[in-house]
Amino acid sequence: MMRSLTIALALATPVWASEDIADQYPQSVLYSKPVEYIPGVYSAIGATAPPTYENSGHNNNLSFIVTGEGVVVVNGGAAYVLAEALHQEIQAITDQPVKLVFNENGQGHAMLGNAYWSDLGIPIIAHSDGAAEFEEYGPQILEGMKRYNQDKAEGTFLAAPTETFDDEYVVELGDFRIEAKYLGPAHSPGDISIWLPNQSLVIAGDMAFHERMLPIFQDTYTADWLETWDNEFEALNATYVIPGHGHPTNMDQVRRYTRDYLIYLRGKIQEHMDAGGDLAEAYYVDQSPYAHLDTFEELATKNAGRVFEQMEFE
Repeated sequence: MMRSLTIALALATPVWASEDIADQYPQSVLYSKPVEYIPGVYSAIGATAPPTYENSGHNNNLSFIVTGEGVVVVNGGAAYVLAEALHQEIQAITDQPVKLVFNENGQGHAMLGNAYWSDLGIPIIAHSDGAAEFEEYGPQILEGMKRYNQDKAEGTFLAAPTETFDDEYVVELGDFRIEAKYLGPAHSPGDISIWLPNQSLVIAGDMAFHERMLPIFQDTYTADWLETWDNEFEALNATYVIPGHGHPTNMDQVRRYTRDYLIYLRGKIQEHMDAGGDLAEAYYVDQSPYAHLDTFEELATKNAGRVFEQMEFE
C-alpha cells in the first residue's frame, strides 16, 4: 500500500511530457502500462498529444478499479484493439471479471472501444448527453479514427452505451463505492467524473486538466464550466485526482491548470474587449504562463478565439 501511495504522491507534482516522446510501452498498442496508484485503482496513462498512429489513439487515460468482486473500467478506449489490450492487462493482474464499463463522455477515445466490450456482453454506462453526442457524431468520429489508425482500426464498430443516466449512477462492489457523477456542464456534453468517496479519489475525466492545455470546443461554455467547478467539483475535496489526460495528481495542480487557466484566459479576453479589440486580434492575447503545456501550440489561439466569441454574447 505504501508503495502505491508514494507513487501517487510523487506524481502529484507536474511532469511535462513532450509530444515527441517515444511510445512508453512498445510491446503493446497501449501508450503506457497500467500502474496502480492507490490500492485497487489502476490507470494506463495516455500520451498528452493528439491521437496518432504511433500512440494508437491512446491519448487519454484508461482506468480500472479492481474491487474484489469484479473490475470496473473507466473509458472504452479509442479502438477495439486498445480495449482488447487493456483487458489483457487487467487479466494479467486479476482473475476477477470485468463487470461494467463507464464512458466519461461521447468522444471517440471514450467510446469507440465499446465495440470490444459490447462483444463480451459487458454493460456500458454513460451520461445521456454523452450517448446522444456519440449517436449524432459517431460515424464521423469513427472515420476520423480510421484515418490516423489505419490497420489498427480493424474490428472497431459503433457500439452505443447500453445504459444511460442523468445525474448519478452508483455501484457498490467489493471494497468500493463507485459514484459516477454528472456534476454539470464542463468540457464537453455528458462529461462525468467517477468519485470513490472511501478512497478520496476522483477519476475526473475531462473536468480537469494539468499536463496538457485543455481544449475549448464550440460547445464548451467556459462560464458554465467554472460554475460547475466551483459549486460541485471542488466540493468533492478529493485527495487524489486522475484527470482525463496526464498523470495522477492532486486538486492544487488541476485547479491551477483548469479553473485558473479559464479565469486567466477570460480575464485577458475581457481586457481585450474593453480596449475595443476584435476577434482577429483576440487569438493572440498573451497566454505565455501556460506555454509549457503540451498541445499549447495546437490549442492556445483556438481557445482564445472561442472564448472571445462566447464572451461577446454573455
